[in-house]
Amino acid sequence: MSEPTDPFARLDATSQGELVRRGEATPLELVDAAIVRIERLNPEINAVISTRFEEARAEARAMQAPPTAALFPGVPYLIKDLSALAGAPLTYGSRFFAKSKARKSEPLVAREIEAGFIHLGKTNTPEFGLLGSTESVLHGPVHNPWRLDHSSGGSSGGAAAAVASGMVPIASGGDGGGSIRIPASCCGVFGLKPSRGRALDPRAQGPGGLSVALGLSRSVRDTAGLLAVLERTDKDAPFERLGKVTGPSPRRLRIALAPRSINGDEPAPEVADALAAASRLCSELGHTVEEAAPQVDGEEAVKRFLVCWSAVPAMLRRNLWLLRLKEWNWAAVENSFEPWTLGLAEWYQELAAREPDLVERSIAYFDRIAEAYDAFFTSYDVILSPVTRSPPVPIGEQAPTVDFETLLERSVDFVSYTPVHNAIGTPAMSVPLAWSADGLPIGLQFAAQRGAERTLLELAYELEAARPWADQWPKSSYIHI
Repeated sequence: MSEPTDPFARLDATSQGELVRRGEATPLELVDAAIVRIERLNPEINAVISTRFEEARAEARAMQAPPTAALFPGVPYLIKDLSALAGAPLTYGSRFFAKSKARKSEPLVAREIEAGFIHLGKTNTPEFGLLGSTESVLHGPVHNPWRLDHSSGGSSGGAAAAVASGMVPIASGGDGGGSIRIPASCCGVFGLKPSRGRALDPRAQGPGGLSVALGLSRSVRDTAGLLAVLERTDKDAPFERLGKVTGPSPRRLRIALAPRSINGDEPAPEVADALAAASRLCSELGHTVEEAAPQVDGEEAVKRFLVCWSAVPAMLRRNLWLLRLKEWNWAAVENSFEPWTLGLAEWYQELAAREPDLVERSIAYFDRIAEAYDAFFTSYDVILSPVTRSPPVPIGEQAPTVDFETLLERSVDFVSYTPVHNAIGTPAMSVPLAWSADGLPIGLQFAAQRGAERTLLELAYELEAARPWADQWPKSSYIHI
């Protein structure tokens, strides 16, 4: 097919903002072009579940051109449907909240607006972000732009698919167990989970502080810029301010190659091949790579992570019981939650009945694991591993309606490389360095010690230059319409 006439479709967020800043494009032009892309692509991908196009156009018209202070002036943006934007739907991917709207914007969204982003709508997410595949009963599955019958990953699956297909150059995401890195890997885009406490995110106050916020992008510099926007600057911030990391470093790293999952399982053959190729690339770039990994009791680590993970739906269910009104049909209320959500709540409640102080014990366990990783990072700068044990799976294989025990086994198997970094608070990123024989992306995970985002971003710039991925577009993208 002929090349699209949209002059912005191939540009990352940084380039689009620079056009506005130089007076070569207006915010309204950027927004109008992105709206056309969403309208053409979303019907088959289902990444965007609500829009605010007219509000976005009004905001674009009102924006000064060129704004001098904003890092991303007039850049079109999508927000994950777990974050609150005043007046916009806030469903959490749940039928229970299908008609709810946010009364005010949360602080990280306000910071995005200050940076110049113009929000066009909300992206699809699994119910409460609790799965590694985005297939909610309320909104339906997100289709992977590389192969529409495959999962986009989760829980930021809508964001990843929107960026991969070219709807927008960058979109917000959150990561509580791999929810930025998994969809980044599945959709062939770049995704960084920052250290706990690095970025502004009220959701990190949940059990274990698992969830942190950032986004998904097509370029390393866009993610580096977004981190600079969302980075905490308050007096209680646990790390010195990073600012925007702008390029690679001459420093050569000591990289630990860790092919086995936390359960001790080997990756699927194509993932193993991709990991080996990434290891060779790092060696060719002058880094030292050798196989090594922290020693962790995988079975106990999985259990303790699931405790913190399942505590959220368990508390929600308990609070609804306490707050229910007499006229409620409680059976109908419970049926509005997905089987996976209810299954996690019940799993937690059964375990909590046998083990007192369940969450506290689990957090204490991961504090000890964090100490082991701290010691490991005195010998190594980075850990290189898969993001997922296999390439993206077919839609339906990890749907929330699958039998709970079956889905639990499949989920743990698929995402077993990512949750430990949420549990101990270390930064980790998915870099799109490989594709399977049938054209599905395979991301590789690089993790570093707490507070070492600079190390990861500098390495990412180097990998991006060595194996450019920005010009690789899926068939279901605006470039190939």
